[in-house]
Amino acid sequence: MMRPFTGWHMTAIFVIFFSVVVAVNLTMARYAVDTFGGTVVDNSYVASQNFNRWLADADQQARLGWTPKITLDSVRRIQLSVSNAEGRLDNLTGTGLAIHPLGRMPAIPLKFVSSSNGLLMADQKLPAGRWRVKLLVSRGADTLKIDQPIT
Repeated sequence: MMRPFTGWHMTAIFVIFFSVVVAVNLTMARYAVDTFGGTVVDNSYVASQNFNRWLADADQQARLGWTPKITLDSVRRIQLSVSNAEGRLDNLTGTGLAIHPLGRMPAIPLKFVSSSNGLLMADQKLPAGRWRVKLLVSRGADTLKIDQPIT
């Protein structure tokens, strides 16, 4: 024989249901706050004033036709090569910054030295994890800005 469904049963269902909803929302809010990497720009009005210059810089870089290739060696140093339609470019200089995407570790300044096989090698090792590298590579008056994630 089945017991009758009463108001206490309905109250228990409501309390359990909303407890689960609140627990899930609090968990998701906690994850969102812990993994927020910060702002994209500090001041959107100032960024809008630079937008046309950024587009012009991007067009100039596209006209160079340079293609960067970034890899990590076995000890997690960045290796950088840049090529164009004729092949790998040499006589490059480079500097940069490795930024932890969640801001949990301090940024690492990078300087690059030329290796014997035409690659640029970073002078610093990256700790394990995900990083975003912002590099500036130059050859004479031509420059290439690279902003790329790396794992």
